[in-house]
Amino acid sequence: MKIEDVPFCKIDWSVVPTTTHKGIAGEAYWKTFEMGNIRVRMVEYSPGYLADHWCNRGHVLLVIKGILVTELSDGRKFTLNPGTSYQVADDIDPHRSYTENGATLFIVD
Repeated sequence: MKIEDVPFCKIDWSVVPTTTHKGIAGEAYWKTFEMGNIRVRMVEYSPGYLADHWCNRGHVLLVIKGILVTELSDGRKFTLNPGTSYQVADDIDPHRSYTENGATLFIVD
């Protein structure tokens, strides 16, 4: 990832507006910062959340709280606990996420 056109800046997540995104089940609550060619998000998944699509976008994702299960389109599944992360490039390993009890994530893409 090459970050372009982003001068040094500080984000106070407590004042970033939240948007709601419905899943197949549950909801995702995003606080989003976008500048240059990056998007940075604090995301909270409700209990029982299941993404409504297979994602092809590259990410660096860190689990802050809760347990997240990420499924790849080939059937592999990965369980991430707080303090664990994954990274994937654009257009490699389509993936979607599920959480039984909810999760809080920090995502850069």
